[in-house]
Amino acid sequence: MNEQKLRTIFAEVLGIAEEQVVDDLKYNSIPEWDSIAHMALVAAIDEGFDIMMDTDDVIEMSSFAKAKEILQKYGVEF
Repeated sequence: MNEQKLRTIFAEVLGIAEEQVVDDLKYNSIPEWDSIAHMALVAAIDEGFDIMMDTDDVIEMSSFAKAKEILQKYGVEF
């Protein structure tokens, strides 16, 4: 359930199809996921999961798979 929620957030913020949101989707691998979109994504994830990612996690969130890994540190289960 949380994976689908995260996938939806990625798709909506980046303006891409949910089918494109796979584990190996990486930052800067598509034009839609640039630095500005990255910050919007972080904000949407923080809001969606009621967390506050620290700066290191924001920087390290380099892929969809990594985003799931980081969220687990905040108690989000996948």
